[in-house]
Amino acid sequence: MKQIAVLSTERIINRKIEYYCKQTAPDFSPVFLESEGKSLEYLNYELPEISVLNLSDPKINMRKVIKIIEDDPWIHYGGIIGIHNFDDEAKLENSLKNNNIISLISMGSMDFNFPRVLKILNQNRQIIFQREIQRQLLTSISGSFIIDNDPFDVKTYSNLVSNYLYNSNFINSDEKDGLHVALMELLINAIEHGNCRISHQEKSEWLDAGKNIFDLMREKNQNKQIAKRKIYFHYGIAPKKSTFVIKDEGDGFDWRKRVKQITEKNYLLLHGRGIMMAAHYVKNLIYNQKGNEVSFEMAHQVNESNVLPGVFNDQEERVFENGEIVFTAGEESNFLYYIVSGKLKIISKGKILTRLTPDDIFLGEMSFLLNNRRSATVKSEGRSVLLKISKKSFVTAVKKNPHYGIFLSRLLAQRLDKLNQLF
Repeated sequence: MKQIAVLSTERIINRKIEYYCKQTAPDFSPVFLESEGKSLEYLNYELPEISVLNLSDPKINMRKVIKIIEDDPWIHYGGIIGIHNFDDEAKLENSLKNNNIISLISMGSMDFNFPRVLKILNQNRQIIFQREIQRQLLTSISGSFIIDNDPFDVKTYSNLVSNYLYNSNFINSDEKDGLHVALMELLINAIEHGNCRISHQEKSEWLDAGKNIFDLMREKNQNKQIAKRKIYFHYGIAPKKSTFVIKDEGDGFDWRKRVKQITEKNYLLLHGRGIMMAAHYVKNLIYNQKGNEVSFEMAHQVNESNVLPGVFNDQEERVFENGEIVFTAGEESNFLYYIVSGKLKIISKGKILTRLTPDDIFLGEMSFLLNNRRSATVKSEGRSVLLKISKKSFVTAVKKNPHYGIFLSRLLAQRLDKLNQLF
C-alpha cells in the first residue's frame, strides 16, 4: 500500500480525501499531517512520492513548506496535488512552476476532480513510483493512457509525463516546459477539434464573447455520444528518446492545408497555431492520413544530472577530460564524488568492470564509507563533471540535515540491490 502525505488541518477536506482514496484508489493510504512540525518532519524523513497540499490551509505555513521543497528538489522530487480556494489559478500555477505539480484542484471542484486525479495516479504508477529503480533496472518503459474527453485530465497527464522525464534526467528544465506545452496543445486539440468537433468559426465566436474554451468543451460533453469519446495516448521511453502517439475518435482534418495557411500568413492571428507551437518543441511531428492521429519524438540529454543535492552545492567542482584518471586502485579514500555529468569507466586488473553515469549518483562511496583504499581505477570516458565531497563536508551535511543520511542509505541499498541482480 502506498502512503500519500496530506498536509491539511481542515477536517472537511481531509474527510473527502480519505473517502475518495477508499472509493477510487484503495491501494493509496492517506497520512494526515495536521501541524507544520509534523508536516516538515514527514516530508524530510519519509520522502513521499505523492503529497496533497492544502495550499489555502489557515494553520500551516504553506509558503514555508513550498520553500523547503524548492530549496532542495533533488531530495523533494515527489509529485504534488494542490488543493486551493484562490480565484486566480493561473497565477497560482505560475508561482509553483518550479515544483513537481501533478494537479491543482479548487475546493469547489474537489468532488469532481480529486477522484479523477486519484484514478489516473492509480492506473499509471509505473511513471510515478520507484524513480531510481526504474532508471537502474529498466532499459525502456512504455504504456498507454485512455483519457476521458475532459480538458482537466489533459493537464494531469501532461504534468505526469513531462515531470517524469525531467525527474529522471532525460530532459532539462527548458525541454520539460516545451514538452508540457506540446502535450497540452496536441491533447487539447484532440478533444476540442477532434472529439468535440468544434469548428474554427464556433470557437472564434465563443472566445470573442469572452468565454473560456474549456467551458465550450464541457458544454459539448452534455451530448452523451460526444462525452463517451476517448483520447488514446501512447508513450515509449527509451534511453535516447521518448516517442508519443495521440489519437482521437473524431473525423480528422486536413492538417496539410492548415499548416500551409499558418506558414504563409501570420499564424499568431489564426487558429491552429498549437500545431506550430508543438512542432517547435518536439521532433518529427507527423499526422496520419486522416488527421486524427499525431506522433512525435523528444530527444533525451545524455549522462546529465538536472538537479544537484542542496547540501553539496558549495563543494569543489572537478572536470575530467577523456581518458583522464579520477583515482587509481590502492589510493587512500578520504572523499567521494557526486556525478554531475559524463561517463566513467571502473577498471580492475586491466579489465573494465562497469561504467557509471549520473544515474548512479555517487562514485567511490564504498571505500569512502568503509575507510578502505580504492579498490579500482576510474577513468573518464569523454568529458565528466564531478563534485568532490570530503569526509568532513559529508559528515557535517548529514549532521545538519539528518534526513539526508536516510536518503543516501536508500540510494546505497538500491546500488547494492542492482549489483546483486547483475552478479
